[in-house]
Amino acid sequence: MAAEPTVPQLSAKHRPTLDQALATIRTRAYWSPHPEHPKAYGETAPADGLAAFEALRGTRLDLGQPGTDGWTGAETSPYGVQLGVEYPHVDPDVLLPAMRAGMGAWRDAGPEARAVVCIEILSRISARTHEFAHAVMHTSGQAFMMAFQAGGPHAQDRGLEAVAYAYEEQTRVPGQADWSKPQGKKDPLELGKTFTAVPRGISLMIGCNTFPTWNGYPGIFASLATGNPVLVKPHPRAVLPLALTVQVAREVLAQYGFDPNLVALAVERPGEGIAKELAVRPEIKVIDYTGSTEFGEWLETHARQAQVYTEKAGVNTVVLDSTDNYKGMLSNLAFSLSLYSGQMCTTPQNLLIPRDGIETDAGHKSYDEVVGDLAGAVGGLLGDDARANALLGALVNPDVKTRLEAAAGLGEVALASREVPNPDFPDAVVRTPVMVKLDASKADDAAPYLSECFGPVSFAVAVDSTAGALELLRRTVREKGAMTVGAYTTSADTERAIEEVCLEESAQLSLNLTGGVYVNQTAAFSDFHGSGGNPAANAALCDGAFVSNRFRVVEVRRQG
Repeated sequence: MAAEPTVPQLSAKHRPTLDQALATIRTRAYWSPHPEHPKAYGETAPADGLAAFEALRGTRLDLGQPGTDGWTGAETSPYGVQLGVEYPHVDPDVLLPAMRAGMGAWRDAGPEARAVVCIEILSRISARTHEFAHAVMHTSGQAFMMAFQAGGPHAQDRGLEAVAYAYEEQTRVPGQADWSKPQGKKDPLELGKTFTAVPRGISLMIGCNTFPTWNGYPGIFASLATGNPVLVKPHPRAVLPLALTVQVAREVLAQYGFDPNLVALAVERPGEGIAKELAVRPEIKVIDYTGSTEFGEWLETHARQAQVYTEKAGVNTVVLDSTDNYKGMLSNLAFSLSLYSGQMCTTPQNLLIPRDGIETDAGHKSYDEVVGDLAGAVGGLLGDDARANALLGALVNPDVKTRLEAAAGLGEVALASREVPNPDFPDAVVRTPVMVKLDASKADDAAPYLSECFGPVSFAVAVDSTAGALELLRRTVREKGAMTVGAYTTSADTERAIEEVCLEESAQLSLNLTGGVYVNQTAAFSDFHGSGGNPAANAALCDGAFVSNRFRVVEVRRQG
C-alpha cells in the first residue's frame, strides 16, 4: 500500500517553481510555468477536456461541504448552451464555523507549506486546462482560445504570482530571534522571541461574470497562502470554473492532511443576493471583489470589519498625438477594441484625437481620416465571420447588448455594429464594435465619455489639442478611474507630459504599441493590473500591498 503523500514531498516538488516566481517578481522579466498553447497538454488533451466538460453538464457537483441545505444552479451559456449543473447551497451559520476549525493547523504549517500546497492546487488545475477552458467559455462568453489562455495559464500565473508575494511578505520577518541587550557590568537582558504570521480570518472572494478565474485566483491564493480560509462566492452566471477550482483545492488540502473546509463554495439561488449578507458577517475578515462601482463602494462603506480589495469600473483612455507607424497603430487599436467584444476592464473606451488631426509617417491625418481609418481597420479585422467569432466571443449578458444598441444614439456613428452569425452556436449573441464620434467642446458633466460604457463601444472624442486631451485624461482618471491608459506620440516632450499625468493620477500607461502587445493585456510577474491609486481599483494585481494586510505578525517573548 502506497504511503500517504507529505508536505515535505510537495516542497521538494514545487520549491523550484516558488523560487523562480520569487526571482521573477523581483526582475519583472517574462516567465510562465503554464503553457499557453493547447498542444502542450498532450495529443488527447483537447478531446479529453471537452469530454470532461460535457460530462459535467446536467450533473450535481457535490463538494461534501458542511451546511449544505439544498441545491441550486441556473447557468446558461452566452452561446445558448444549457449547463444544467447543480451546486450546493449552504447555510453560513453551519459552514463558517466549520471553515474556521482548520485555521490553527493551516497557520502552524507555515508560509512554505502553505505556498507549496497552493502550487499543487494550481498544478492540478493546470493539468485540466482544456476542461476549465470550456467552463470559462460557456460562462463568460469568451471565444475558446481566449478562454483557454486567459482562463487557464494566465489565470494560473496570476494565482502563482499572489502565492509568491504572500510568501515573500510573510518571510520578511524571521521566525525566531535571540535578543540580548547589554547592561554594562550587569548581565545582559535576554529574551527569546518568536514571530508568527497570523491570518485575519475567513476571506470572501466575490467572483465576476467575465473573468471568473483570472480575476478570482489572485484573491483566492493570496488569502489561502497567508493562512486564511477562503469562501468563494461566484457570480451566478459564472459558477462552474470557480466550483471546479474549489473542488480541486478541497481534494489537495485533504490529501495533505489539512481540513478541506479551508476552501468552500457559496452559490446563491436566483435573486437571493447573498454577497451583501456574507460581506458584513463578523467572521469575514478579507473581501476580494471585481464588478460594478456601485457594489464595490457599498462593500468599502459597509464591510467595515473586513479588509476590502476592489476592482471597479473605470474609463480607459487612449491619447492620439502622433505616430511613426500609422498602420501599426490602427491595427493595434483595432484588435484592442475588438478582443472579447470589449468586455474587458482594460479595453480602451475613449480615443482622444485633436480636431486638427495628427502627424504620421503616412502624412498628416485629419480627425475624420483617423476615425475613418480606424473604423476601416476594425471592419477589416472582423470582416471574415470565422475570424470575428474567434476574436469577439459572445456578449456576456443582455445588459451589454442594450448598452451597445443605445450607444448608436449618442452621436454620429463612425462604425456601425453588425450581427455576426456563429454556425457552431446559433443562439450566441455576437456583435462587432460600434464607434461614435463626440466633441469635447460640446460636452457637459453628462457627456457619455465621462462614464464607463462596458462592452464593444468606443468614443472618438475630438479635442482642441493634445494639451486638451491631457486635461480630459486627467479629469477622467481622477474622477472615474482607469485600469489602462494608452498613448501615441513621436514627441519626447509630449511623452513626458502624458507620463506625468499618469504618475500623478496613478494610472498604468502603455506607449506607442504597434505590434503584438496590446493595452488591454497584462502579464503576471511583470505587469501590474491596476494601481490601487485611482477610483477604478483600490488594489493592484499583484504587489506586496495586495497580500500583506491579509495577515498580521504576532510576537511571543520568552525570558530565560
